[in-house]
Amino acid sequence: MPESSRFPSAEAYAAETARHSASERVDLPAEQAGMRDAYGNRVMLDFNDHCLRLAVFEGPYRWHRHADSDELFLVMEGALEIERADGETVRLLPGQCYVVPAGTVHRTRGIGRTVNLTCEKRGARTEFVEPPGGAMASGGAQLASDEDSG
Repeated sequence: MPESSRFPSAEAYAAETARHSASERVDLPAEQAGMRDAYGNRVMLDFNDHCLRLAVFEGPYRWHRHADSDELFLVMEGALEIERADGETVRLLPGQCYVVPAGTVHRTRGIGRTVNLTCEKRGARTEFVEPPGGAMASGGAQLASDEDSG
């Protein structure tokens, strides 16, 4: 199965609505315990113009960027690597967080089963890009077609 087919399309990712209202208590351990697929990324709630997502996954996600939103990652369980197209890799353990600035080409990689929270602008635009290498090495990311995802 191609890597992109296990993940939602950019449009589906941006269109997901919150599962809980802002004034509702959310039991995150119960939510993550109910996520049994190899990949799950759900909007838990919205606040101001941002959303809180709960992600449970193993292995690498697709190379992408969010042109209009920073993306904060907070690891709850497992280990998460955030690879950037500039060659930097940040490894996070439970209780650690990191912000990927808007426009930064990156991908995440769950080392074993990984649970993390992500905060970003609600409906953040995602652009999938080709893996770093040829075109990336010469200074720019190439946008990938989103036809094969989701």
